[in-house]
Amino acid sequence: CRRWRRGRAGRAQLTTMLRTTVALACVATASAFAPTAPMGVKASTRAVSSIGPRMQAMSESVPFLKQPAALDGSMVGDVGFDPLGLSSIGDIKFLAEAEIKHGRVAMLAAAGAIAQDIFTFPGVTKVIGSAKMTGVHDILVKQGAMGQILLWVSFLEVFGTLALLDTLDGKRAPGDFKFDPLNFSKNPDTAKRYALAEIKNGRLAMMGIGGMVHGYFITGKGPLELLTNFK
Repeated sequence: CRRWRRGRAGRAQLTTMLRTTVALACVATASAFAPTAPMGVKASTRAVSSIGPRMQAMSESVPFLKQPAALDGSMVGDVGFDPLGLSSIGDIKFLAEAEIKHGRVAMLAAAGAIAQDIFTFPGVTKVIGSAKMTGVHDILVKQGAMGQILLWVSFLEVFGTLALLDTLDGKRAPGDFKFDPLNFSKNPDTAKRYALAEIKNGRLAMMGIGGMVHGYFITGKGPLELLTNFK
C-alpha cells in the first residue's frame, strides 16, 4: 500500500509540473505576438522600449537620403547635403574650410573671366595677345610667369595651413581671417547674413566657373562673348 501511495503521489506531482510547463509555454508564445508600443509613446517596460522602431531624420536638401550625423545644422550653409558621405570620413571643420576657400577662389575666377570680355587692361595685349581663360594660362606657363605665381601662392598657403590648424583645434571658425575692411561683422545679424551669402555665392561660382572653362574648351570664347555670338 505504501508503494502504491508513493507512486500515485509521484505521478500527481509529475502531472502538475507538466501542466505548469505547458501553461508557461503558452504565455510565452502569446507574448511573442503581442503588439509593441507605438512610436512616440514611452513603453512601460524596458524590454519594449529597447525594441521599438526609431525613425532617423532625413536630409533637408536630399529628402530621400538620411541626414548625415556630422551635419547638425550648426555650421553656416549646412542643409544636410552630403550624398557621398564625406562628412563621415574627414573632419567637418576641414571640409568647411576647403569649401569656403574654393568658393572664394571661384568667385574671383568667375569675375575675372567675365571682365576679360568687357575690357582689357593697358599693356596686357603685348603679353598675352587676345588669349582668354585657359589660353592665358598656357601662354604664361611658356613665359615662366606661372612659376612666380605658384611661388607666391605657396607662400600664402603656409599661413593658410597655420590658420587651418587653429580651426581644427576649435580656436577659429572655418574661413575666418578677420578680414572685414567694411565692418560688416559689427552687427551680428548682418554678419550671419553675409556669411550665408558668401557660402551660397561661392557654391554658385564654383559651378559657374566650371561651365565657363568648359565652354571655352569647346568654343574658344569667353562667357559674355559666347552669349552674344553663338557661331
